[in-house]
Amino acid sequence: MKYQGKKAAVLGAGLSGTAAALLLRNEGAEVTVLDTADENTLLKSTIENLRSNGITVRCGPEVAEDKSSFDLMVLSPGIDPGLPLALNFSSRNIETIGELELGWRSVNVPVIAITGTNGKTTTTELLAQMLNACGQRTIACGNIGKPLSEVALENRDLDVLTVEVSSFQLETIRTFHPSISVWLNFAPDHLDRYRSIAEYRAAKLRIFDNQTADDVAVVNGGEPLPETAARIVSFSAYAEHADFRLAGGSIVYRGTPVLRMGDTKLRGSHNIENIMAALAVGLSRGLSFEQMLPSLCAYEPRPHRCEFVREVGGVTYINDSKATNLDAVEKALLAQEKPVILIAGGKDKGFTFETLLPLVSERVRAAILIGEMAGRIERDWSPAVSCQIAHSLADAVERARALANAGEVVLFSPGTSSFDMFKSYADRGDQFRALVHALPR
Repeated sequence: MKYQGKKAAVLGAGLSGTAAALLLRNEGAEVTVLDTADENTLLKSTIENLRSNGITVRCGPEVAEDKSSFDLMVLSPGIDPGLPLALNFSSRNIETIGELELGWRSVNVPVIAITGTNGKTTTTELLAQMLNACGQRTIACGNIGKPLSEVALENRDLDVLTVEVSSFQLETIRTFHPSISVWLNFAPDHLDRYRSIAEYRAAKLRIFDNQTADDVAVVNGGEPLPETAARIVSFSAYAEHADFRLAGGSIVYRGTPVLRMGDTKLRGSHNIENIMAALAVGLSRGLSFEQMLPSLCAYEPRPHRCEFVREVGGVTYINDSKATNLDAVEKALLAQEKPVILIAGGKDKGFTFETLLPLVSERVRAAILIGEMAGRIERDWSPAVSCQIAHSLADAVERARALANAGEVVLFSPGTSSFDMFKSYADRGDQFRALVHALPR
């Protein structure tokens, strides 16, 4: 048992923290889970499961000052390392790693790691579907679905792991070493967690830290990146020099047409690049284009990603609730061919919407704004764009219905996170979809 006799603290009793605690306990550690939330606000079934497995659970604000002695501290990705709870342990020179690093140390199969500001989940799912269809057994995990620690605990018979990784997870890696890394794109985000865009980018760049010349880095050829030891395979819907590029409506690999985008169910330049990345990974794992294409063409996007909801009175309603940053809104707007009534806004993440103004003034006939950011966005866009502030999502949908004309699009693309008004982006998108389906014909 890898952690036999070790005393381990796990910070955070959420999905990742629970997975880390159970893996450590299975590996022989004496485990304590600490969470500053009141126990009554946490899932009762989660607490009971941990305790039934011999894991101590301590909750409440006072745990931030816990002075117990530990050999190892595992940080859940949702907990900022700069918070008092984390600093209480790291300041005492207790070895600190993240849940991703913990899971990595206990898996025995190669890892494909996918990061980027946008498109991580689509590309991770796309890859998992494609690899399984081609006989390479994998599951999509990490920042999507099961935490890596849970996968390690299950010890399934797999050929490779397809792991979505966020900047929060990469902050605390030490030896995490993907055989194939994927860098999809980068845009400003999470400035409520990071002190600067440079700090956020530096966290994401750690995906390359432990790669060697025997590994592969699949990277966006349209973005400047530092040198890496891994062999580079590049893609871009815009750059002519990339290994995978777009020409005449088809994805081309080093001059040879590979896939007509019209044969797939994905639309928009961002999804073209997601497919390119998947093709590059498959090629790096020895697959032929003939093997890969059927599953890529069959893939359908998940909800909340430029999802068609309904057409009412000639007006198309699109749910893009997954758009939690400005780059995602930009891509959603560029994918529209009709005038747009845009519903945007949400939690204040520390950035302005001013950079979107040229595109919004060109594509958006009117904007309806919600959440903490509503007033700030209105100041950024007025008077160039007609703006209204709605008091709720239901109010926003009603206002959009009143404004939109036949042949236009109502696009719900918030551009920031949901936690000021909703449980998650999925909850936000589900509520939008339900409101649209409730509209009279």
